[in-house]
Amino acid sequence: MRSVGLCLSSLLLASGLGAPSVTLGQNAAPLKKPDKARIVRLERTIPDLMQKGTVPGLSIALISDAKTYWVHSFGVRDVKSGKPVTEDSIFEAASLSKPVFAYGVLKLVDLAELDLDTPLTKYLPAPYIVGDDRLDKITARYVLSHRAGFPNWRGNGNALTIHFTPGERFSYSGEGFVYLQKVVEKITGKNLNDYITEAVFVPLGMKSSSYLWRDDYDARTATGHDADGQAREKYKPKEANAAASLHTTAADYALFVEAVLKGTGLKPSTVREMETAQIAVDPECTNCTDRAPKELSENLFWGLGWGIQKTGDGESLWHWGDNGAFKCFVVAYPKRKIGMVLFMNSENGMSITQAVQAEALGGEQPAFTWIKYERYDSEPLRFAKAVKENGAGPAINEFRPALVRGDISEGFINSTGYRLMGQNKLTDAIRIFQLNVELYPKSWNVYDSLGEAYMNHGDKELAIQNYQKSLELNPKNAGAVQALSKLGGK
Repeated sequence: MRSVGLCLSSLLLASGLGAPSVTLGQNAAPLKKPDKARIVRLERTIPDLMQKGTVPGLSIALISDAKTYWVHSFGVRDVKSGKPVTEDSIFEAASLSKPVFAYGVLKLVDLAELDLDTPLTKYLPAPYIVGDDRLDKITARYVLSHRAGFPNWRGNGNALTIHFTPGERFSYSGEGFVYLQKVVEKITGKNLNDYITEAVFVPLGMKSSSYLWRDDYDARTATGHDADGQAREKYKPKEANAAASLHTTAADYALFVEAVLKGTGLKPSTVREMETAQIAVDPECTNCTDRAPKELSENLFWGLGWGIQKTGDGESLWHWGDNGAFKCFVVAYPKRKIGMVLFMNSENGMSITQAVQAEALGGEQPAFTWIKYERYDSEPLRFAKAVKENGAGPAINEFRPALVRGDISEGFINSTGYRLMGQNKLTDAIRIFQLNVELYPKSWNVYDSLGEAYMNHGDKELAIQNYQKSLELNPKNAGAVQALSKLGGK
């Protein structure tokens, strides 16, 4: 069984990094505004990082003195066509959709059409969900600071539920933004894309941005790529999603960051609200619906639509985006008036983001520890690359000490096995799952995964044995029960 919480098509999640509040900045490069020397280094180092990280295409914008200082593109939009990424290339902004939407919401606040602290149920004629009175506690402030109590996504066919009292704590939620989107559409009488185009894109000159697919995108869109650099089918949204469907360019998004740094389009008091920490995050997780935090981060918070870092460099606004085959990152310093926007068309994009950011701006960035992506040069990603290039057996022999130490986690090994199984490399997949059983013999999930691999390989008896062992360790494993019924086992 694929581990809960893992990105199933990607091998970029970390194996459990420490809390960001205790790992700050010992090796961080000093924060500096962009200059010509940094650009020269970026033009040299970014292609090398892309090659090491298997990232086909990248577009970057740097902001200095609250103005776009440099926009540059590297690599190709699509490995099949070989067409280069340009300043006009369209990328999926993924969750970088959220700060733009939040800005549009705050414009309604300035117009007194929406109150940050009025329950959203006052704006919609019918309940958004039925059977939970806590819905009446959810406000725009709680949604924008991820305190609505919703999961990130409910999953296809699942009812939306509230997991904790709204306002009580942080848990990152796209569902909350979709709920607030419905409120905005009700208030304005317009669909989201029309409203944001009128309120944000046109005033800021963002001519290439849309939450819906546009015909002109076909000729200039980047295509997402999997961890092996293979092109994925391009998603073209027909419905706007405030949390995830924005398509844009690095240059366009830099115009938005300029506006945030200048306070353009919002009252000064509203800008202060946006940049004020509303809640400290749980250092151990981003999606935390199932438990209250053991402690709160001392340097990572959430404002209204933005993450906030508080370090020795001062406060910075930041956000990351992950639509699977597209990754992106933005960071901006309101007092210093500098920032960076980064878009990549690869599942591997976040593996090089920290290195690019360090070269572009520097400074302490505890956010990278919190969001838990592996660096391109980490043991887990080097192991995955060795499996791809040399096969499971030689890779296991090469990385045996790191595997035994636990430097490469059970979940990462499991994901590696499923990646191989998806490529129909069943012998290697079985070897990887066998490794997980060897390293983690008390985990029900490793036996479940090995059972699935044996079943796909046609080894019925071995599949039954492993599913039975998984069920012995976890009697609630419904997947094992179903598999055994299918296989004719007990």
